[in-house]
Amino acid sequence: MADERLSFKEMCARFDVTPRTLRYYEYIELLSPDREGRARFYGPREVARMTLILRGRRFGFSLEEIRQWLLVYEEEGTEAQFRAFVELADRQMEELAKQRDELDATMDELKALRDRTAASLD
Repeated sequence: MADERLSFKEMCARFDVTPRTLRYYEYIELLSPDREGRARFYGPREVARMTLILRGRRFGFSLEEIRQWLLVYEEEGTEAQFRAFVELADRQMEELAKQRDELDATMDELKALRDRTAASLD
């Protein structure tokens, strides 16, 4: 498994992403597959990076934040990357809390309007 290499098509299937997404991640230098002619092959490093990229996206991080975070590992190592992640996570949790508060307020407003409208029908 350590020497496992995935083709472009296998990588898309494993991560359930479109070819366009995979090419874009390569274009913005999040991924660097090995090339043999026109074929691309993704080794364990690229598979691990893709896992982190998709996890970061799920948590709401921008691609640039993810790119910078991955770069910290390349330049400074694991501990620096962990520290950078803690800072990113703290900021993102604050942003998500704000979004949750806004969503709760919107839902409360919608419920109140719905209840008034329903009451007027009686």
